[in-house]
Amino acid sequence: MAGHGPGHHRRVRVDNPRPPPYEEEMEVTIVGAGLVGCLLACYLARRGHHVTLYERRPDPRDRGPDRGRSINLAISQRGIDALRRLGLDGKVLHAALPMAGRMMHAPDGALTFQPYSADRSHAINSIGRADLNRELLEAATAQPGVEVRFGCRLTGLDERTGRLRFESGEEVDAGVVIGADGAYSAVRARLQQLPGVSFSQEYLDYGYKELTIPARNGEFVMDPGALHIWPRGRSMMIALPNPDRSFTCTLFWPHDTLAALDTPQRIRAYFAEHYPDAFGLMPGLVPDYQGNPVGHLVTMRCSPWHAGVGNAVVGLVGDAAHAIVPFYGQGANCGFEDCVELDRCLDEAGDDFPRALELFERRKADTDVIARLALDNFVEMRDKVGSRLFLAGKRLEHALERALPGYVSRYELVSFSTTPYSQVERRVTWQRRAVVAAGAALVALAFAARRGRGLARTPEAD
Repeated sequence: MAGHGPGHHRRVRVDNPRPPPYEEEMEVTIVGAGLVGCLLACYLARRGHHVTLYERRPDPRDRGPDRGRSINLAISQRGIDALRRLGLDGKVLHAALPMAGRMMHAPDGALTFQPYSADRSHAINSIGRADLNRELLEAATAQPGVEVRFGCRLTGLDERTGRLRFESGEEVDAGVVIGADGAYSAVRARLQQLPGVSFSQEYLDYGYKELTIPARNGEFVMDPGALHIWPRGRSMMIALPNPDRSFTCTLFWPHDTLAALDTPQRIRAYFAEHYPDAFGLMPGLVPDYQGNPVGHLVTMRCSPWHAGVGNAVVGLVGDAAHAIVPFYGQGANCGFEDCVELDRCLDEAGDDFPRALELFERRKADTDVIARLALDNFVEMRDKVGSRLFLAGKRLEHALERALPGYVSRYELVSFSTTPYSQVERRVTWQRRAVVAAGAALVALAFAARRGRGLARTPEAD
């Protein structure tokens, strides 16, 4: 059967669709060889397609991470599920450190541990972005038909023909182009110029800066089984453990606070006052603070995520389509889940890429929800987690989880399940209504029983 444009080709029906053998391979170009680009290349290669990844940076396997830009990742169930489908979960998690809850650091140094689940069986996994990128890059290049080209900065894209132009002057043609090039995507920048494509970005008046708590005598100086948080009202610091027994700390502060600490004396004085227990664990505080850059926190929304107006089709995945702030630990997890969903759409569309990318738009309902939840969780992490009322609420929530089979908290649904994000809020609302209704019914039964006992004690009239 003849093809009908980009993405159409013959496929052979087989009993085992993994991996499906195709008589005709598709040439797919992915712009961006970061976490999502590399994982998507693995999924597409498994389907029998030839994939070329173009990355503007040098090969990360030949150099270390950019200073102050590592941002440790918290890989949880959605990311693990995406890795497991390719058999990559064991190798990745072997290098990760599980964190079973939050460790809150009060201004006076008091510690409070908040488990993520009632039975403490769930954990999120700390792993360095650079380490994970190298693992996924190795996995992608090990696939037949995957090629990676580094030092290729995209400067132009003709969405009608699929012609890509790079800073070097090189031009290539592609029938399928997928932008996995992050929040400041060059692919999306071109789509934004097309009629009918909407785009918005929302910056927080906050920046982030990374610091380090090194190991002492080769050992962790804090509990490595927790995500450490120093909530301070309008600001906070977090710390995640590393395999070398250090901690990567990240400040999330208003920009004016970050700018105000402009001398070594002010830096030391501020940390001694607001983070006294961490201050003594940071011998490199001043050079880290002065030398590491300030990052920005942004939520980006785009619609639609694809365009197919000529002989080519162009699509977006990951942060290129829906960048979110990191306060639910779902950025990489959400991007990895994109790969699973796009793979599912390709199944449904018979590897017709234009149709699959059209189906993939349904995921926007989920990414809009997690973008909002991530913003909401920032307020919780920097302010509420240290309050007694919040702690009491968490204890009640865990008690309900133990007492009521099927009751699951919002955090567990987001982090420890693959329930679509758009369904999480509905389920949480339903659960709360059910608990309130059950409580009201119990109160009514208790009142009726008490009234019945009262009537039984009333003497009959003569």
